[in-house]
Amino acid sequence: MVFSVLLLVVALCAGCHEQVVPKPAQAAASPADPNEIHHAQPKLPTMMLWLGAEQLKTELALTQKQEMTGMMFRTNMAENEAMLFVFPEPQQVAFWMKNTLLPLSAAYIDPDGVIQEIHKLKPLDTNSVVAASDQIQFVLETKQGWFKRHNVGIGAVVRTERGSLMQTFFGRSN
Repeated sequence: MVFSVLLLVVALCAGCHEQVVPKPAQAAASPADPNEIHHAQPKLPTMMLWLGAEQLKTELALTQKQEMTGMMFRTNMAENEAMLFVFPEPQQVAFWMKNTLLPLSAAYIDPDGVIQEIHKLKPLDTNSVVAASDQIQFVLETKQGWFKRHNVGIGAVVRTERGSLMQTFFGRSN
């Protein structure tokens, strides 16, 4: 009987040991990204933009955190509201819709404030929409279809209540 109890204890300990040892997939798992965004950011400071006769009340995403968060987790956007992303230098931008619930349109704008490209962005799509040009310095996001509904297309110039985009954000004319 002592032998069978000893055998039972050894068997139980062996079973416990298997549960304690992590599986290879668990051992390789990394901790959660501390920069991961989990909620919408509060409304950002706004500025009026004009695209010809059309006017947009536009939130300004000026910091890296504001740019990274953008429209994530937002559930509504009025017809004449938008968000403007401002980059320090012209570049080939790429936008995606991770955690973004609203269908958006994005205008890729050059340093002169001229719309070079307009893209439809699908909710929750994590595929990047890469600009064809490496001369994009501003991106303007609106409700999807806004540009078409308001007859604003490629070649339109975007201005602020303070002048050109370059004057407004960089204090110089382009």
